[in-house]
Amino acid sequence: MNTSAPNTAVEVTPRAESKTSIMGSLSKRRMVGDIVVHTFLAIMAVIWMLPIVWVVAESFNKDPAPYTKTFFPKEFSLDNYIKIFTDRSVMDFPRMYLNTFIIACFTCVISVFFVLMVAYVMSRMRFRLRRTFMSVVLILGMFPGIMAVSAIYFILKAVGLTGGGMTILALILVYSAGSGAGFYVMKGYMDTIPNSLDEAAILDGCTRSQVFWKIILPICKPMIVYQAIVSFLGPWLDFVMAKVIARTQSDYTVALGLWLMLEKEYIHTWFARFAAGAVLVSVPIAILFIVMQRFYQESMSGSVKG
Repeated sequence: MNTSAPNTAVEVTPRAESKTSIMGSLSKRRMVGDIVVHTFLAIMAVIWMLPIVWVVAESFNKDPAPYTKTFFPKEFSLDNYIKIFTDRSVMDFPRMYLNTFIIACFTCVISVFFVLMVAYVMSRMRFRLRRTFMSVVLILGMFPGIMAVSAIYFILKAVGLTGGGMTILALILVYSAGSGAGFYVMKGYMDTIPNSLDEAAILDGCTRSQVFWKIILPICKPMIVYQAIVSFLGPWLDFVMAKVIARTQSDYTVALGLWLMLEKEYIHTWFARFAAGAVLVSVPIAILFIVMQRFYQESMSGSVKG
């Protein structure tokens, strides 16, 4: 009779050893891959941030000249921000800033309204030539808008919107008139909303208008935020159309004002103010993104409740 204790040692099979070595090798490869990716992203982030840091630093440079030997200014000052708003002997930058802000705000509201209307009709209604219309708009969208600049200018000139203080109205019309053609993204989002919601609301006595305002619109808040940002940035940063239509400095936008600061007769005294103006241009954009991001997060959190 064998009374020896049973052997409790676990034998490691060659298959288990192979599996362990494979897992260790994969872990090392993943670690190396993460290090390479994060290093690359860090380098790209530094490269991307360098121009922004330089512009911000240059906006505080006491020396207004465009050519400096050092990355950071030798002396810092707030004179550039003060003079860009107070010195109006060469150009009226506050007026240009206000013109651009008015144009961008009105264009944003009108464009969002147009896009919502067209997207709802294309998504929820069926009528003759609907697909033909969508195809034509898609084809026209493939051509750059700059091709129509000359035609737009002569049309505005014919109706008297190229002078006499009508430039702001002309730019608002130009930026917002064709915004309805950019309905494809909004329509694609509305297509994901079940038609059963519309049918249930209509059975409860809602009209088409009430279905749009009370059901479709609240669900589309994330896309409304996106459309508002895009519609605001277009006129706020545009140069070509403003250059064609605006004829006097009183009608200039911010983009034209910054371009004027870099002309050879002004660059040696206005370059640092140009950097200050570039920083000021980014302020409304940053505020818009921060505010809209809050609404976007609220709408997305509400969409998953229940």
